[in-house]
Amino acid sequence: MSDIFREVDEDIRHEKYRRLWDRFGIYVIALAVLVVVGTGGYRGWLYWQEQQAQAAGDTFLKAVSLANEGKADEAAPLFESLTTATGGYPVLARLRAATDLATQGKEAEAIERFDALANDTSVDPLMRNLAAVRAGYLAMDNSDYAALASRLEPIAAEGNAWRFAAREILAFSAWKAGDMTAAQGWVDKIAGDTAAPRDIAGRVGLLDDLIRAATGKAPAGQGVSN
Repeated sequence: MSDIFREVDEDIRHEKYRRLWDRFGIYVIALAVLVVVGTGGYRGWLYWQEQQAQAAGDTFLKAVSLANEGKADEAAPLFESLTTATGGYPVLARLRAATDLATQGKEAEAIERFDALANDTSVDPLMRNLAAVRAGYLAMDNSDYAALASRLEPIAAEGNAWRFAAREILAFSAWKAGDMTAAQGWVDKIAGDTAAPRDIAGRVGLLDDLIRAATGKAPAGQGVSN
């Protein structure tokens, strides 16, 4: 008797499953197809991205090689071709193209390129700040201290990755302008920070000696004798 009930129970379950399949089976199949197609499409997109990045890398290295050989006219269009490339190559190409202009003595054009990159909000802040610092180094000879301060004081703030370079530029610019107080202030910010790069600390140390000589102060580290 229990076998009969079991068979009836199984028939009822099978009938329920059949009805469910009749009602929702098409959606299950459609979902399965979407998963397969989506997975394949995503893998294809990743492969395409990888190929594009590799091609961009080859182009960038070729352009850098030409630029290093002094063939800036041949390198320039290659850098320009990377404007819409994938990954970080567009920014690297823009930085290098601006650097090459500076190397050729075209400082005004180079500063314009660096400024455009520094003001491009679509670019990572780290690279934007680097571009601003590069422009600052080039502008130091022809810009007054106030102009450079407006450019670089935000970057010279504590915690910024490029603060030491920005402080160095501001220190030398202030010294050049005859503002010894401002120059000494920037020098002290570098000299008092153990994280300062050695090359920047060395150059600023020489500037510190010049400032102290000009103002009659004792050299750094030299106390008053008894």
